[in-house]
Amino acid sequence: MRQDEKKALEKAIGEITEIASGFGLDFFPMRYEICPADIIYTFGAYGMPTRFSHWSFGKHFYKMKVQYDLGLSKIYELVINSDPCYAFLLESNSLIQNKLIVAHVLAHSDFFKNNVRFMNTNRDMVESMAASAERIRHYEIQYGKKRVESFLDAVLSIEEHIDPSLLRPQFSWMEEEAEEEGERPGRSTPYDDLWALDKKNERRAAAPKKRKKLPPRPEKDLLLFLIHYSRALEDWQRDIVAIVREEMLYFWPQLETKIMNEGWATYWHQRILREMDLSPDEAIEFAKLNASVIQPSKTGLNPYHLGLKIFEEIEERWNRPTEEMKKRGIRPGTGREKIFEVRELESDQSFLRNYLTKELIQREDFYLFEKQDRDYKISSKQWQEIRDHLVNLRVNGGFPYITVTDGDYAQNGELYLQHHYEGIELDIKYLEKVLPYIYRLWGRPVHLETVVDEKPVRFSYNGKSVGRDYL
Repeated sequence: MRQDEKKALEKAIGEITEIASGFGLDFFPMRYEICPADIIYTFGAYGMPTRFSHWSFGKHFYKMKVQYDLGLSKIYELVINSDPCYAFLLESNSLIQNKLIVAHVLAHSDFFKNNVRFMNTNRDMVESMAASAERIRHYEIQYGKKRVESFLDAVLSIEEHIDPSLLRPQFSWMEEEAEEEGERPGRSTPYDDLWALDKKNERRAAAPKKRKKLPPRPEKDLLLFLIHYSRALEDWQRDIVAIVREEMLYFWPQLETKIMNEGWATYWHQRILREMDLSPDEAIEFAKLNASVIQPSKTGLNPYHLGLKIFEEIEERWNRPTEEMKKRGIRPGTGREKIFEVRELESDQSFLRNYLTKELIQREDFYLFEKQDRDYKISSKQWQEIRDHLVNLRVNGGFPYITVTDGDYAQNGELYLQHHYEGIELDIKYLEKVLPYIYRLWGRPVHLETVVDEKPVRFSYNGKSVGRDYL
């Protein structure tokens, strides 16, 4: 980048930051870096500037880079949820493209800082991932790169199966059991040893306890369950599972708020750039670029478009409330205040359920479609069905909801998993490939119960082959 271009960008960043602050956006301190395409796409493939190596990241990089080279797609920026917040801009961007992107990433940073789903994320994750990558490199030297990479294959195949509500590496029911057994820590006294003797005698006199089920109730965090209870994992393998789980806890809020986050950033880059004194050429280029960002898809869901339209409708409805809304205490002209409240409190699920209205669905001509023989045909244009379908797609960040129901199935140390079916079947081919990976992590036969063709089915892997039984 030439010196004059750099100065123009710095001036634009200052102006955009001032406008964004004037609108009430509250973002982390920003750090901008201009990067070549190879670097941007490397960061995009790995998800972060610093992360452990794995062939799947390289595959993702190659796919994105080929699309960029062929002119099929382009990543203009990458923004990191951290404090300070890092934004990486593509060096081939024009000045107006960078103006739009700076406004866009400032809104992302505001969302990261203020949305409730991000409250407990690690803001120093760049440094944490660098330290984790160093530990994994050490394991590759000690145990061999192929062995470590093969183990990562198994862990990454189930990386989404965590419980984001468990911030500490301990289950809530473990604490409850400790309390039931009188192990809850309290105020110590000089006579604690005497009380302990008394409790010991009571336990001897008591009848033998029933064998406890493990876990006592269905457990969503499969990775944490493996860390605590797998007998097949060595210490270094347990550490790698913990690393992958920690990184997924960091990424999870972004999975839960994809539509909101992109809609919020798009809403604000439009409004910020409208406040700027753009030249005629810049105004035309901005209009073209913005149109390509928010263009609705005929065969899928564009989160930029849908999120933007919902935020715009919320603002309009709260600015001009109906008589019924006024009776609920909603004051005219409170649209801007309302969208900031929504930005703070909602996730994609509640955002769609509460604010995707009949009027918006009909205005945007949304529909559901399905494959019939060789053709795709519209299956429904009922607004409630469309809304409920979109909400269901965002359950659990868009991933299947699976829980551990028995860690000692058949009293033989086998692992029993339950898929909580909500109308969307599992990909059977993927399932049959993943079960051997879970077997490797658990060390004993693995079973998974799900629904296929509206019938309950149990898939099992015993170390040799995958079988299925209709229940």
